[in-house]
Amino acid sequence: MPKMQKTYLPKVKDIKRERHEIDAKGKPLGRIATEAAILLRGKHKVDFTSFFDMGDFVTIKNVHHIKFSGKAKLKQKKYYRHSGYLGNLKEISLEELFKKDPEKVIIHAVRGMLPTNKLRAKQLKRLSITLEETKFSNKGK
Repeated sequence: MPKMQKTYLPKVKDIKRERHEIDAKGKPLGRIATEAAILLRGKHKVDFTSFFDMGDFVTIKNVHHIKFSGKAKLKQKKYYRHSGYLGNLKEISLEELFKKDPEKVIIHAVRGMLPTNKLRAKQLKRLSITLEETKFSNKGK
C-alpha cells in the first residue's frame, strides 16, 4: 500500500504580502472590483488556502475616471441602507454616491465580491483607494 502524502499548509510567518496597484482609468467598476478581490484574497498565489488570510495589499488609483457600463446605470442603480427603525430605509443612486464619495462605490463593489466570513474585514483593511495618480513602489512588506 503506498504511503499517503500530507497536505501542505503554509505557516503564518511564510506568508509574504506584496503591494499591487490597479489603475482605474477607463476600466469598468466590476473589472476593477474582481481584480482587487482576487488580490486581496490571495487567489493568485500558488499556495492559496481558502481559510487563511494570505492576500496582498491593493491600491486603486484614478477612481474618478472609472467607466460605468450601461446607458442609464448611473441613475437606475440604487444603494440602500437601513437604520433599524420603522420607515427609515434610505436610498441613494450610483450617480449621487459617486459624486459624493467615489471610494464608497469601490468599497461596496469589492466587499460584495469577498466571501462573507471572519476574514472579509481583515482583507478589506488592506484595500486603499487614492483619487489621484500617485507614485508607487512595488516593495512587499
